Amino acid sequence: MLITFTEHKADIQHKDALNHLFERVETVHLPWYLSMLQCLRVLLLDPTPLQVLYFRSRAMKKCIQKVLGEENIDAVHVQHLRMSQYVHDLQGLPAILDLPDAYSLYWKRRAKLAHHVFSRWFNQFEYQRVFKYESKILPQFKKSLACSVEDVKYLTQHHHINDMSVFPNGVDLDTFKAENHDYSDSQILLFTGNMNYAPNVDAVIYFAREMFPTLQNQYPGLKFIIAGQKPVSKVRQLANDSIIITGFVKDLSEYYRKAAVVVAPLRIGAGTQNKVLEAMAMGVPVVCSEIGFDGLGIQSGEGVFKETTKETFIQRVSSLLEDQQVREITGKKGQEVIHEKFDWNILSKQLEKHFKSLLAS
Repeated sequence: MLITFTEHKADIQHKDALNHLFERVETVHLPWYLSMLQCLRVLLLDPTPLQVLYFRSRAMKKCIQKVLGEENIDAVHVQHLRMSQYVHDLQGLPAILDLPDAYSLYWKRRAKLAHHVFSRWFNQFEYQRVFKYESKILPQFKKSLACSVEDVKYLTQHHHINDMSVFPNGVDLDTFKAENHDYSDSQILLFTGNMNYAPNVDAVIYFAREMFPTLQNQYPGLKFIIAGQKPVSKVRQLANDSIIITGFVKDLSEYYRKAAVVVAPLRIGAGTQNKVLEAMAMGVPVVCSEIGFDGLGIQSGEGVFKETTKETFIQRVSSLLEDQQVREITGKKGQEVIHEKFDWNILSKQLEKHFKSLLAS
């Protein structure tokens, strides 16, 4: 069964689809403005990170207690550090904490790259709170997971946790599958992701201003497509004849099919990036920074090239645009890696093993 928040009334319309996947679905409505008031009300009185306070809810506590009283639950899958605050409401049930990334590492990187004084102060403020909260909450779970080797290593070293394992992000290979990808097309560079998410916003602005002009001079017909919902004004302002901002896209696979190269010049963040995994599944070569690459556990060139400087990033994209054969070899190698390591059908069995081990302990 699933217990989850809804933030907008429109979210309720998706409950019917979820009912086909879970035996029972319970939603707790938490509008964004109530979350903001909650954060402001206790900001100076509570050391809890704002990211966690944002999702603090008496209604969620009551819902959890109600469900536990009505259902025979064997174990609980807690998704994200934000929801870990409800571990005390689980009545001692065995629980796995599933972290998409090392959240304090994410905030540490944001603080390092912040340009404005207030932004730098806020990111450092939240980093310190998240770090302390991780130290307090992680030992309360018998088992924790993170989606990359980099994240597990960071959390283990900094919080002295011994019960962490890597559980990678996966790819839906029914949706993202290569069907005779046209490697002869070398006119489109692609970036995908939610375009109100700070790491994505920073990445596309950085690429559009610092790298794309050089590539465009080399390849005058080149287009840079930024595909993703809710583009903020700073992203929308990048739009011109050569930089296309799509907004919400119903089927991202259509854009992967058009792309010659997917770029992921991320400077903020942690964990693994779905945009990289999806591109690999579609057979599209990727050029990536260390933030999007290091968590994958693969070698550079196995579908993705890792580049750590602006100059080498540009050179790698240029070399891929120049050579159709290299694009094809790289793309097909990426497909092989995805089918071996990142297929949800394989990963779901790994998750089952973690729960069986937890229940046996």
